[in-house]
Amino acid sequence: MAKINSKMTISEVLKEKPEASEVLHEFGMHCLGCAIAAGESIEEAAEAHGIKLEDLLAALNK
Repeated sequence: MAKINSKMTISEVLKEKPEASEVLHEFGMHCLGCAIAAGESIEEAAEAHGIKLEDLLAALNK
């Protein structure tokens, strides 16, 4: 799998790496199935939830 980057949508990440849902939940992102999540990038989601993008990407790419 390619490295997860900030421009990928949440739905793309979950399709490639379903276990990423656990990481997203740990960061307070609980609405992974909502309509916004389908088109929202990791960068946009981090900003909307007040999360440091670098921390989120590091956790997603472990």
